[in-house]
Amino acid sequence: MKSQKLLTSAGIGALMIGMSSAAMADNWRYAHEEYEGDVQDVFAVAFKDYIEANSDHSLQIYRFGELGESDDIMEQTQNGILQFVNQSPGFTGALIPEAQIFFIPYLMPTDMDHVLEFFDKSKAINEMFPELYAEQGLELLQMYPEGEMVVTADEPITSPADFENKKIRTMTNPLLAETYNAFGATPTPLPWGEVYGGLQTGIIDGQENPIFWIESGGLYEVSPHLTFTSHGWFTTAMMANQDFFEDLSDEDKELVRAASDAAYDHTIEHIQGLAEESLKKIQAASDEVTVTRLDDEQIQAFKERAPQVEEEFIGMTGESGKELLEQFKADLEAVSDDAE
Repeated sequence: MKSQKLLTSAGIGALMIGMSSAAMADNWRYAHEEYEGDVQDVFAVAFKDYIEANSDHSLQIYRFGELGESDDIMEQTQNGILQFVNQSPGFTGALIPEAQIFFIPYLMPTDMDHVLEFFDKSKAINEMFPELYAEQGLELLQMYPEGEMVVTADEPITSPADFENKKIRTMTNPLLAETYNAFGATPTPLPWGEVYGGLQTGIIDGQENPIFWIESGGLYEVSPHLTFTSHGWFTTAMMANQDFFEDLSDEDKELVRAASDAAYDHTIEHIQGLAEESLKKIQAASDEVTVTRLDDEQIQAFKERAPQVEEEFIGMTGESGKELLEQFKADLEAVSDDAE
């Protein structure tokens, strides 16, 4: 298991050294939720490279654990200590309940080309979400997919019945908890830094993540049975502190937007084939790993439980969530029509 650093007052102090104003800083600070070489890190490095190649600014990247957990880096961004943050809607849902829409199972397509077209053309993604993030003092620069969600557990999962009495780790996200309730499991919120140990000691029986994260975090070592349920994609968002962004010159605003676009293009290229490559590494590293891909009949048994999660989402988010969900479905239908 990879070593993880805990956030300390000294670490925060180091961040503050030399900062008279975040908005005036030439050395910008960017934190994300993943390890070096993972998808969010690939995005961050590409963003940094573009900024530094096209300006006199520099960018410092902070990876998972260096400044705390996901909640910590979001708080630091909202307070202006960090200029940029990459955080998945799984955690942002506490601030922006509508962001939990990505955890409605079987809402998203499973084909990568359809997913990418959706992110490129979706009105919900490109027009509605920026307004929701702005209400929380955040300038949404990119939303992008990282990979299909895969469930790992202490035994293969092929039906909702197999989830009975299983404690499945979830992010601190009420809708994700509702998804696993619907699937028949016992959702168990746990910070990412405690997941490996929780699986190892039996505090939890399973978890979900993209396959590359299962590989890089070594989760297959303590949770060797992988199930491809086709229920969703892991989505993340890169954003800036809005006060910082609005105080930038027009030239620097254009620079930041161009850098985020370049990082998006680079990251989308990076994830092509990443799942297959990561699975091969896992299978080469462990003889105990099993891989289960649900067939259409097995998937249908899970899909039948999705409507109750939609109802819960609307109950949590009200009229704004209902409008977002309707637009989401219209955008997805448009992508499906384009593919025919």
